Formats: sequence, structure tokens, C-alpha cells
Amino acid sequence: MRHDEQVRLIKQLCAHLDAGTNEDAGGFLRLPTAVYTDPVRSEREWNEFFMATPQCIGLSGDLPEPGSFLTNNDLGIPILATRDQDGSFKAFVNSCSHRGVIVETEERGTTRRFSCPFHAWTYDTGGALVGLPKSEHFGDVDKSCLGLRRLSAEERHGLLFVHPNPEATVDLDQLLGEWFNDEFPTWNFGELVPLTRQEYDTACNWKLAMDTFGETYHFSVLHKETLFNAFHGNVQCYDETDHLHRMILCKRDIDAMRLLPEDQWDITVAGLPVYWIFPNVILLPIDAGCFLVRAYPDRNDPGHHVSRMSFYLKPGLAAMGDEITDFVTDLAQKFGNIIREEDYVMAASQQTAVNSGAVKHVIFGRNEPTLHHYHQTYSKLLGEELLPLLDAAEVTAGR
Repeated sequence: MRHDEQVRLIKQLCAHLDAGTNEDAGGFLRLPTAVYTDPVRSEREWNEFFMATPQCIGLSGDLPEPGSFLTNNDLGIPILATRDQDGSFKAFVNSCSHRGVIVETEERGTTRRFSCPFHAWTYDTGGALVGLPKSEHFGDVDKSCLGLRRLSAEERHGLLFVHPNPEATVDLDQLLGEWFNDEFPTWNFGELVPLTRQEYDTACNWKLAMDTFGETYHFSVLHKETLFNAFHGNVQCYDETDHLHRMILCKRDIDAMRLLPEDQWDITVAGLPVYWIFPNVILLPIDAGCFLVRAYPDRNDPGHHVSRMSFYLKPGLAAMGDEITDFVTDLAQKFGNIIREEDYVMAASQQTAVNSGAVKHVIFGRNEPTLHHYHQTYSKLLGEELLPLLDAAEVTAGR
């Protein structure tokens, strides 16, 4: 993030602290709980948000060298992503051109060749078919036409994007917009080294998982023994444009840092930036690296999802040895445990209530603009009528 923007945001956080204020959405939003339970809407979200949108499957560090690969099965289509021998990022349908068997079953690794476990058809890291056993018996076929099926893929700003629809093309100018395309390079995501990976299988809708990253109003209650020790609750900066938004949480370290000259101000000391990449990705850059959170729906159950949280370490810290990496690993895992054991427990509790059918709406307050934006964006892109902003009387009248 440019330093002048850091200073602007830090001053805004300080102003909120001094005045006892917070960001104001301008009204209340009453959200129908059907958005968390309706299987018809859930299927539309899958088709229009996930299958029709480029998906972030990791950071550049997940493919650190030529021959590196990773597989992904979260999007209904088996994906094999590779770092080709020339260093380029490529993605394919992870399915043999012969009989459709999954070619690579490992989650990640390094290789020069992928061999199908059924008949040993073999592919290189560029997806080309380079080996066909007993070809004189199988028949004379043009191997150049039988490589792995390509998926549109692009590496930008240190992020790896794949389009799960083989007929579609990745458009990161549209997905990231001018704002994120301008700001993301300043974070140097491409230099980061993978450190930890955690998976949270939770009985809540994927959007409830997203909601947990949308406000700090709950910090003094839910996180009173954990995150509230490091953060001022119910204080944030918030900016949005179209389908993009960025929120800055306010850390208690801002109290000491604001006494320093402005040229020494650092947004990762004063706050925690939270970027949302539509539809399901949260990026949280911190002083030691970055968290990447991805939430994936369960197509068979709107009340269930899987979140994947990865942490990536700055290379300078990684080079300092095991003592530092072990320390940061422990911090990253503890943060993930807070999400799982506190935030996602609340999300599952919400899901239990809305599944009952007795709870028809939930309310987003004036101090929760991020939640307004999440759900208005989802509604807009589904062609639904946007929810109106309500005043306090209208909210209580609708109970």
C-alpha cells in the first residue's frame, strides 16, 4: 500500500478512536435468512459466482519452481495447476485424455511428468501427452491433440487464478478492478513463502463464513480473551467500489505508533487490512506475511461449507531459520484456531437457528457496512432487487 494511503487510513482510525465513532453505513439492512438456506439460490450462486468467475487457488509461492504442481478439488472440476519448465503458470482439467481418470492424486509436489495410474499415459508440466504405452497396439493417434485439457489461468500480483469453466477466459482486469490492480503490487505477494495450511469443515453457509470477516463489533464479546487484547473493537476504516472492498481493523499498537513521525507510520502496525476478492476470498496482509482465506460451498447442502486458510511468510523471515518460522507458525495456527473455535462456532449457531425456519431475517447495523456490501453485491449479481436501507423504526416494525 502506498505510504500516503497508509497515512490517510491511520489518521481516519485515530479520528474514530478520538471521537468514539465508527464507519457508518447510513442505515440498517434487514437480510432474509433464505440467503443462507435456499437450495435454489445456492445453486445459482454456484453457477454464477463460482463457475462463472476466475478463482484464486493460491499464491505464487505455492508453485515455487519449475515442475511444481498443486491440485484443487473445491470447484466441482478436478484442477491440476503447474509451474511449467519455462516458469509459466498453467492449469488443466486433472483428467486423462484416454479414459478420464484423475491423473495426479497428490495435493502438491514437484515432478517433470504426470502419469495416469490406469494405463500410464504420461503428460509433461505443460500438459502435453508425451508417453503412450504400446502405441502400436492402441492405434496411430496424434499425441499433440490429446494433451490435458487447458483451463484459462493467470498469475498476477503474486496470486494464482484459474477459471473452472474450460470454455471461459480469466479476466483479472474486471475481477480486481483498477483499485486492486493498482494496490496489490505494493504488497509483494509474489515473494511470500507458504508456511501453514488449515482446513475448517463447518456446518454453516459459506456466506456466513465471509460475514465473520466483515466487522469488529463482536471483538469485545466473542474475542474478549483473544483478539480483543490486540485490537480496538468496533473501530475500522472501510472503502468500497463496485464489487470490491477493503476494511482496515484497528490494532492497539496504533496508540503508540501515532506518537511517531508520520514517515514511520505502518498500516500493518496500526491495523489489519482485509481485502475481499469476489466471491469467496479474504486476503489479510500483516507485517510477517499474509493470510489467504477461501470459503467453498457444499453443493448438496447450503448449510455446510469448507474454508481453507493458508499463511505465507516474508522471505526475509523465512531465511532467519527455524526459531522464527516456528514462532510465526504458532501465531498463524493460533489465529486460525480463533476463527474456527470462536467465529465459525457462532456461524454454525446462526445456521442452526435459520435452518429452523423460525428466523426470517437478520439485521446488519449502521456500523457493519462490509456486511451490507457483501450481500448487496451478491444480490446485484444475481439480478435481485437490492435491499433498502432502513431507519431504526422500520427495522423494529418489520419484526
